[in-house]
Amino acid sequence: MARLTELPLAAAQSLGAAFSVSVARVEPLDAGSVNSNFSLTAQDGGRYFARVYEEQDAAGAAREHALAKGLAREAVPLARGLETLEGNTIVLHAGKPFAIFPWLDGEILCQARVTPPACMRLGAALARVHLTSSNVEPLGVGRFEIPNLRARLETVAAADRPDLMPAVAQIRERLAFYEARRDTSLEQGICHGDLFRDNVLWQNGEILALLDFESACSQNFAYDLMVTALAWCYGAQFELGLLRALFGGYCAFRPLSAAEVSALPVEGAIACLRFATTRLTDFSLRSAPGAEPGRDYRRFLERLSAIESGVLNSCFAELA
Repeated sequence: MARLTELPLAAAQSLGAAFSVSVARVEPLDAGSVNSNFSLTAQDGGRYFARVYEEQDAAGAAREHALAKGLAREAVPLARGLETLEGNTIVLHAGKPFAIFPWLDGEILCQARVTPPACMRLGAALARVHLTSSNVEPLGVGRFEIPNLRARLETVAAADRPDLMPAVAQIRERLAFYEARRDTSLEQGICHGDLFRDNVLWQNGEILALLDFESACSQNFAYDLMVTALAWCYGAQFELGLLRALFGGYCAFRPLSAAEVSALPVEGAIACLRFATTRLTDFSLRSAPGAEPGRDYRRFLERLSAIESGVLNSCFAELA
């Protein structure tokens, strides 16, 4: 994805000074699919991670940072933004929120390195996030609820891209199908909402930090668990050993209710449709017709087909 905001050295030095960081070098990073991210090196050799928020406004970014502060109190492993002398973790650059974080020397696992023990640790960490819900400030609904997805699909439909219209029609139909079957009584609370592999740092086989709570919101926990399963337990197909480990690690700290277990197929399908939609709008629309987008919506329609075929039913049955 093309970087939306540039960060010249002079600007990085001015911004860094607000956080008492004397910046000597700035390097763009390719990590992430929405925001503009940078590595900063200070005069003393220290390294920092900097972010320009491309979609969230200052209030939204501040809410994310306040959540991180609350989660840190509950011993959830994560990175917290540096503070200015006034105690703020957000300043503005080119009219957009900007933050600096300590650089964490961890690694991101590629799919080939995802193992059952890693998934067990991940499931346990996700459960800890959910269990903080009564101890941190409540969040509002997220940016990817079904009405938001429908609005995104309208954007695609209005873009004169006939090559994308079959996917738009399929996603619209499936959203209506699963919305009618969604259990709206499921327990809700703090959900990460986007716990993909590039949002977890590892060190010596342990989780060093959960990253990027930008999509965090109040949502049902079954949905958040299935978002994580889609991200970690699918390579060329679903890997049931990874899925069982993820569920096992989660349930060791927060057992799923019978209603949540029953809801997993529907919540997983809605999560597939969410990511298929956002990849249409964030990648396919920015690519020329026929060109391969940076991230392909069809990968999540493949996951949806697998869920609908019953591939995961044995794992769901074991939870029940």
